[in-house]
Amino acid sequence: MIEFIKVKGNNSLCYAVENEIILLKPWGRNGIRVQSTQSGEIKQGLISALINQGENQANVEVFSGGASIQNGEIKADISSKGELSFINVKSGKELLREKPIHSLSIPARAYKDLKGDLFHIDCCFESYDDEHIYGLGQHQHGRLDQKGCVIELIQRNTEVSIPFLFSSRGYGFLWNNPAVGRVELGYNATRWVAEAAPQIDYWITTGENPAEILSNYADVTGHAPEFPAWASGFWQSKLRYASQDELESVAREYRQRDLPLSVIVIDFFHWTRQGDWQFDSQAWPDPAGMVKRLEELGIKVMVSIWPTVSRLSKNFQEMWNKNYIIRNKLGSVAQMYFVDIQDEDGIYLHYYDSTHPGARKFLWEKVKDGYYQYGIKLFWLDACEPEMLPFLPENLRFHAGDGEAVANNYPLDHARGFYEGMLAEGEKAPLFLCRSAWAGSQRYGAAVWSGDVMSTFSALKAQVKEGLNMGLSGIPWWTSDIGGFRGGDPTTPYFQQLIVRWFQFGVFCPIFRLHGHRLPNTDDFNGAANEVWSFGEPAYQIIKKYMLLRERLRPYVMKQMSMASETGIPLMRPLFVDFPSDPVCYQVEDEYLFGADLLVAPILDADIQTRNVYLPANSTWRDAWTDQVYTGGQWIPIETPLDKIPLFLREDSILPIREA
Repeated sequence: MIEFIKVKGNNSLCYAVENEIILLKPWGRNGIRVQSTQSGEIKQGLISALINQGENQANVEVFSGGASIQNGEIKADISSKGELSFINVKSGKELLREKPIHSLSIPARAYKDLKGDLFHIDCCFESYDDEHIYGLGQHQHGRLDQKGCVIELIQRNTEVSIPFLFSSRGYGFLWNNPAVGRVELGYNATRWVAEAAPQIDYWITTGENPAEILSNYADVTGHAPEFPAWASGFWQSKLRYASQDELESVAREYRQRDLPLSVIVIDFFHWTRQGDWQFDSQAWPDPAGMVKRLEELGIKVMVSIWPTVSRLSKNFQEMWNKNYIIRNKLGSVAQMYFVDIQDEDGIYLHYYDSTHPGARKFLWEKVKDGYYQYGIKLFWLDACEPEMLPFLPENLRFHAGDGEAVANNYPLDHARGFYEGMLAEGEKAPLFLCRSAWAGSQRYGAAVWSGDVMSTFSALKAQVKEGLNMGLSGIPWWTSDIGGFRGGDPTTPYFQQLIVRWFQFGVFCPIFRLHGHRLPNTDDFNGAANEVWSFGEPAYQIIKKYMLLRERLRPYVMKQMSMASETGIPLMRPLFVDFPSDPVCYQVEDEYLFGADLLVAPILDADIQTRNVYLPANSTWRDAWTDQVYTGGQWIPIETPLDKIPLFLREDSILPIREA
């Protein structure tokens, strides 16, 4: 017999099944949070993406054979066996229900004791044939709809773990757990797995449409700050500018060519040693003067910050003594063998512990002394997964706890340290370019890029789906390395075509940014030239056209970004967000909306001269290049010469796509 207990003014529901405790409470608009454990109590001070519970009064009922808790349009029913199901109250539709892992012997919520207060946890739900599943961060599988996939819950270069999904059944689900694990989105069941965690913690919400569900998620995990105006322009970057003179020369060339440029980036190995967080004065003798001169040209400077600490760094011993560095349980005390700017063939590196409040403050103070004091206020938080080779979270001990239990939160806390540091200096609307994120990173100004992807058309095709899923994961600020990062040879016709198509796509991403390690390789990690005029004159003329188009669209981008910060609805989004009643929109994976008024259909394969474009139903669309009007609800063929990306304006919208 299960005993149900109303708690906290009849606003939550607690019950026990054998030796398990389960707590349900209202959380946010139309949301319910579920926590359960086989420990003696449910802990409330653990890492959580959920920060805003809101003032919601639940309707809690206990009756013969079960109980229920309702918050707005969502209700959780608890059976006499303690199994949970979730209902949309308005429609009466079942959104999701638990499913025993084995009908006779293993319940839906299964725990296996580990050392201390941790468990290996499985949490299993029913699978539905008609369901499409989106979000879950960024992954390289090349799919928008991830039904049928197994998704690792671990941070890696190019793989960003954000355990929030949007379901076409009309719910959003957050696995509120920073543990390493996986989610199996099978056709027979959906199973969430945590390798080591003290308890189950998840949140589910519903709404009238996808936009409302995304807004609910942003409300409880935090909205992105105001998008800074400088960030809507063009960013120039490469691996790497080796000196102040080289960087300033490139910036002047942009101005001499009358090309728009908002940001120029100083990549890695500009420092003395990893963990010093300061310029090498031989290559960068006058950072303050450099920043001043570039600001006069209307260009801001961004600098790459790594979370690595060399044993030879001047800061290592103090950080080690204060436990500001991640510890290993077994083996070497270092986490990776790599190279640095000095002459050593290789060196052992450690990672500072972003989960330690003191370590975050320490790092910010060093960054302030090494960069901020010179006027540099834009920071690129590279390698913040953290990228350890090999990455063995089971061997790590963080300030926040066991590596397997907390590792996925590392990039969020890393961005948090910089965000709080900037706010303390009186800065407004900070933005940080990050290679990784977790649920809620958007509230700390994290703009995520897709990592070190290959310079291929197949990689370009995957970027569209990655960007869309990131937006559906609560990260409205996203970008990729235009042209890809690895293996691009600017002298080849293949790459010259690829860079044009990637630029066309990049114009219609939240952040418009060129970066990459171009061939041939060099011993000093500089790589070949990667400026917009580096890919041949025909490519340059097309690229210039699209750079100027982005410049004309910046007021529109800023308006849409403001709405994204306010509502949680991303600028770059799948068609079904705005057209949820059109079933075809859930199937289209290679086109998207760029704000409310513009449909983008990028060219994602080589040598494509035509492509079919789907125009959502219940609207009219106008070809932005020809002004031809089409009725929605149909596929249309569009010619796509190299200098054209298909663009369609919604209804009577007017945007400056063509030059006046």
